Amino acid sequence: MITTLLAFLLTLGVLIVIHEYGHYRVAIACGVRVLRFSVGFGRVLWRRQSSPQATEFVVCALPLGGYVRMLDEREGPVAPGEVGRAFNRKPLAQRAAIVAAGPLANLALAVLLYAASHWIGVQEPKAVLSAPAAGSLAERAGLRSGDWVRAFSDDGERWREVDSMTDLRWQVTRAALDGRALRLEVSDRDGRGLRRLELDLTSIDGREVDAALMQRIGLGAPFSDPVVGDVQPGGPAARAGLSKGDRVLAVDGRAIADGATLRERIRAAPDTPMLWRVEREGRALDIDVVPRVVDEGDRRVGRIDAYVGAPVETVTVTQGPLEGLAAGAARTWEVSALTVQMLGRMLVGDASIRNLSGPITIADYAGQSVERGLAYYLGFLALVSVSLGVLNLLPLPMLDGGHLMYYIVEAVTGRPIPDAWLERLQRGGFALLLLMMSVALYNDVARLLGLH
Repeated sequence: MITTLLAFLLTLGVLIVIHEYGHYRVAIACGVRVLRFSVGFGRVLWRRQSSPQATEFVVCALPLGGYVRMLDEREGPVAPGEVGRAFNRKPLAQRAAIVAAGPLANLALAVLLYAASHWIGVQEPKAVLSAPAAGSLAERAGLRSGDWVRAFSDDGERWREVDSMTDLRWQVTRAALDGRALRLEVSDRDGRGLRRLELDLTSIDGREVDAALMQRIGLGAPFSDPVVGDVQPGGPAARAGLSKGDRVLAVDGRAIADGATLRERIRAAPDTPMLWRVEREGRALDIDVVPRVVDEGDRRVGRIDAYVGAPVETVTVTQGPLEGLAAGAARTWEVSALTVQMLGRMLVGDASIRNLSGPITIADYAGQSVERGLAYYLGFLALVSVSLGVLNLLPLPMLDGGHLMYYIVEAVTGRPIPDAWLERLQRGGFALLLLMMSVALYNDVARLLGLH
């Protein structure tokens, strides 16, 4: 819990500081006087100001944002000698640059964070598949347990190597959102029997692109051998006589290809006798196993109180300085485009609003990524930084993108939007942001309760 909280606060702190520093740095470069640089809102916890004319730097109690307050005649009287340093007196191009600098700083940070993650290297599951669900798109495409996905192509001509299972899922998600087929080059686990096939994702509805997408397509957990791991004393596995290292060959006469298949068979048989054939020290044994009943929301599933499946095979994904930087820029662009596409689809009802996440989900993922290592945390931080940058560039009142929209109108008409209209737009923008935050928070709680 402490790790999750600290990781969440660190994530917010870094992203807020970088965002506001973008505004601050460009404002100073344009000759605008910055009155306050604030991280957070509400009661001031820490303050520093080198002189009465210098910028006041503060940290406040509510760390859910920040702001840069600039000298502006619209917010109060300005001394005649400082009128030239007021934000509202600056040329349109400079005002637009100051406003855009915050989101662009987040996107630039994401490039560096993704690059650093690639430079450090991350351990990711190898793109070796478990058995796809019966009747799923993956099964119909010809994928089977133990297939190692080596490369993908959008057009069947240009092929790119698949780095890991994470990379494969990313490419599948992009293809599903675009409603197109993805061509895959696969072999067996040892790299033999290379073949090509097509995963037809044209039937995927955009509203189905959510956390359960891979299960619906048939790409579940990475391949693991169907081996019994640690057995908890007193549980169904221990009572049945299962031992660590037992390899499960079949359940009720049906062959078991991998750990994921075995886990699904256990989940589907709460309080139901099962006949397992296992291999132990070169001998085949028949063992009766009865999974206990566990309630998951409105479902009853089976558990045997033992780790099921051997550790997943992993690969280390690393890149050199220039390649890592190029990959960071490419991934930032891809995630930005995907974020805009997803938001657009949610707006018109072609994607589920369940994809909106709030602070609880962010905190949870932050804690998990910290526990997995620095490279994972940097990748997570980059993802949130992209989301923050893209969100702030949306043409919505109250956001930086909304102010840029005002400046576009000013550039076209030759005069600023009237104050009365600005007030109405700000109120509407605040209501819309409040609605989005409410939906995101609801999704967070629903995920915690197992409703999503």
